[in-house]
Amino acid sequence: MKFVKASTLYNDGKVLRNVYIVFDKGRIIEVTKNKPDGELISEGFVTPAFIDAHSHIGMARAGEPSNEDEANEHMDPIYPLVNALHSVYMDDAAFRDSVENNVLYSVVLPGSGNPIGGKAVLLRTFASNIKDAYVKDIGIKTALGYNPRSTKDWEGKRPSTRMGAIALLREHFIKARKLLSLIEAGKKVQDEVEPLDEVFMRILKGEDRLMTHLHREDDAYVLMSMMDEFGFKAIVNHGMDFYRPEVLKEMKARNIPLIYGPLDSHPYKVELKHESWRNCKLIMDSGVKFCMMSDHPVILQRNLFLTMRHFLKFGMSREEAITKLTREPAEILGLPDLGTISEGKLASFTVWNKDPFEIDAQPSAIVAEGNMIGP
Repeated sequence: MKFVKASTLYNDGKVLRNVYIVFDKGRIIEVTKNKPDGELISEGFVTPAFIDAHSHIGMARAGEPSNEDEANEHMDPIYPLVNALHSVYMDDAAFRDSVENNVLYSVVLPGSGNPIGGKAVLLRTFASNIKDAYVKDIGIKTALGYNPRSTKDWEGKRPSTRMGAIALLREHFIKARKLLSLIEAGKKVQDEVEPLDEVFMRILKGEDRLMTHLHREDDAYVLMSMMDEFGFKAIVNHGMDFYRPEVLKEMKARNIPLIYGPLDSHPYKVELKHESWRNCKLIMDSGVKFCMMSDHPVILQRNLFLTMRHFLKFGMSREEAITKLTREPAEILGLPDLGTISEGKLASFTVWNKDPFEIDAQPSAIVAEGNMIGP
């Protein structure tokens, strides 16, 4: 067995001092005050692996021209068969920067130029190829608001308004609902259903969630009205123009989680006119379950942790701030093996040479599923 000594451990919303993290065969064995037998790997401040809940890393790649960006498929506005994994190159230099800053897992999903962009996946950022990187499917990317109506020069039947994008989505949901009714009545068999329609049927049955891009409060209300109409599950992604409490109160009542961000990006469009780091207090006070995103390359994934400083300004504790990159994304995304350093979970964490909240802190050891991978 191997172990590290945590002079300070930020874990599960708590701070523990002078404890040992014991791991073997890729899993945490225990967290104990008693010095174990085995090989001491490192000593210092410890945090669980960070999880970036929304990014385009490996699709929009560092050092490559913009016309090589593969985050959006221009072929059709409604095409959920697209899979983000199939446009990821793991030799993107940004992955190394992410690992060096403890972002060991990342949701990679298609962009927001289409009302339905495709499948989102969770990847290990420390893997060398997509076979080893792939962890699990996360959901289907959908987009409301400005972005899907701003791509009128792409191929296919394109919406020019927000209502047009919603109409396209409703058309497919209504068709899928009718198909489900026909199958249940024995008037159609599953093999007769087209692959695209099958995806919408899976969404209606709750087998796939919608990772829903939106910024404006009214677009959030539109999403909730569609959830009422069709009964699907969704996670709100972004919400950067939320600046009043009412929409968040409604989301909390419905248990709709929020993947928030990207903080520290330029508000370059009208639907971000209320965007401000000051909105962090509103998000904190709302009680909505939330975690963070980089939206890489909108902000670089390596800088994800730095965005937590805005919450600290409003009184969030350091240990709670860590949960927004660890426990909270794991719970929101359904990742029971990640998020905390606990018995039985994957041994993925970083040992820092000093408190990671100090600007010059850096890793002295990076452990990914039991393997030492850095620095």
